[in-house]
Amino acid sequence: MQQAQSGYTLSRIIIAAGLGLWAALASAADPDDAFIPQVINSSTVPANGDVNPYGVAFVPAHFPGGGTIAAGDVLVGNFNGSANVQGTGTTIVQLTPRGPLAPLGMAVTFFTSSLPGLSTALGVLSGGFVIVGNVPTTDGTFATIGQGALQVIDRHGGLVQTWTNSQFLDGPWDLAVDDHGDHAHIFVSNVLNGTVSRLDVAVGTKELTLLKKTTIAAGYPHVPNAAAVILGPTGLAFDRGTDMLYVASTADNTIYAVPHATSRTSPVTRGGVVFDDSHLRGPLALRFAPNGDLLTANGDAVNSDPLHPSEIVEFTTWGQFVREYNVDSSQGGAFGIDTVHEGPFNYAVIDDVTNTLSVYRLGER
Repeated sequence: MQQAQSGYTLSRIIIAAGLGLWAALASAADPDDAFIPQVINSSTVPANGDVNPYGVAFVPAHFPGGGTIAAGDVLVGNFNGSANVQGTGTTIVQLTPRGPLAPLGMAVTFFTSSLPGLSTALGVLSGGFVIVGNVPTTDGTFATIGQGALQVIDRHGGLVQTWTNSQFLDGPWDLAVDDHGDHAHIFVSNVLNGTVSRLDVAVGTKELTLLKKTTIAAGYPHVPNAAAVILGPTGLAFDRGTDMLYVASTADNTIYAVPHATSRTSPVTRGGVVFDDSHLRGPLALRFAPNGDLLTANGDAVNSDPLHPSEIVEFTTWGQFVREYNVDSSQGGAFGIDTVHEGPFNYAVIDDVTNTLSVYRLGER
């Protein structure tokens, strides 16, 4: 009887050891071997009902702590107000990827602007400041469009500065930053006069000092559009290694490259044509992927294709098509995109048909 009990106990020990090993193996699984992607989907609609998200930006690594936002958070600006009138949205909302998701109408508001029509011009400096542009209307049409401005916001969501200029900030539609910590170059596409500006700024602890304003590219077509209010130069992506600024020109369905972007003192006419590929359908936002390729969001206002709606398209920097996918089954959903190299997530894209943000962790090829 004692021998049988010992055998039973030994079996239990063996089984327990096996289960313990299984549990240890399971807990040690490499997340890079997973089949399903790491992705979060969340609403971009805050309590005031703003819709039509345009700009999206990651808060970068090494962003100062102690504020409302932190490194790894994602910010989204809304272009439309609650009545869905274009150019009347006033809110920047924030998603903390490791925090709670936002149901419809519950996105967390980081900043409410007194200047409506927050555009795709949204960026974050590692020194602790958020930059956002606006292009307002009163009735959602080009007839009432306004010049707009660029606003500087601190990490607590407080307005620090507002910059206006009829030449260098004439409808700030998108932006890109060359961030050096204590100083930065802010590139801005101006949809009302078809130019790209460079703002050279010093980054202090309490504000930015605007040192110099330069038009570095001009001649981009800019025309009214019933669906999108206006078409003109939009997405910008800066390559520090080559000092090249890439520009998505929506109206003529082309992506250009502006050389010597941080040092040039006079404007080039559009820049060199990188590609005007048939896969472009009104390119809007433009960003570099972590693998070095260029990503652009097709807004479908030019060269639309019902078989390829709302697509994000990947190209090499010399214009070779790589891949595309759609963020919505209807047209006009792809707008803002952003990428980062560091952090648990590295790719963010919005769908302004469903008013949602998707944040992914994608690998590099």
